[in-house]
Amino acid sequence: MAADFSRLVSLACHDLRTPLATVQGFAKTLLRNEDLDETTSRWLGMIDTASDEVVELLDLLSVAARIEGGRWDPAVREGDTLELARAAVPEATGSGAPVQVDAAAVERSLAALARAASRHGSTEVTVTVSGERIAIEPVVASAAPIVLGHEPKDLGAAVAVRVIGALGGAVELEGERLSVTLPR
Repeated sequence: MAADFSRLVSLACHDLRTPLATVQGFAKTLLRNEDLDETTSRWLGMIDTASDEVVELLDLLSVAARIEGGRWDPAVREGDTLELARAAVPEATGSGAPVQVDAAAVERSLAALARAASRHGSTEVTVTVSGERIAIEPVVASAAPIVLGHEPKDLGAAVAVRVIGALGGAVELEGERLSVTLPR
């Protein structure tokens, strides 16, 4: 039953992309028109931005469905934890180590976890790398269940935790520090 639901979610994500691509395409095309008044231009910009967000949400749902259905096939390669962290959060500091991961999936996951910690904790976060471990802090107590994916209020964080786990890594909370450990 879970596999059937997973396939249904994947199919829905796929089918929603076509009408979304139409909306996105028209918004981008119209935005290139220099004769637009300020209000119309602002509204089209909002449509364009919102459609980008929906694309990201569909991608997240699709990955989650494939992981849950046992059909996710990550493109695992060697990467460096500091480079991965900086691709997600340019201000990341520390010293990296080689890990075996799907770089694009990890970058999206790290960005989602940092964004969730900041958004739900109403605070700026720092990202520090030490070997195969990436620390995001602070994660305030009220945001912890959301960032860990236990409380379904942030799709990006919930999927990020599943992605890291599916790659053989771990996401753990130690006080106010969220530790993401990636496989060597």
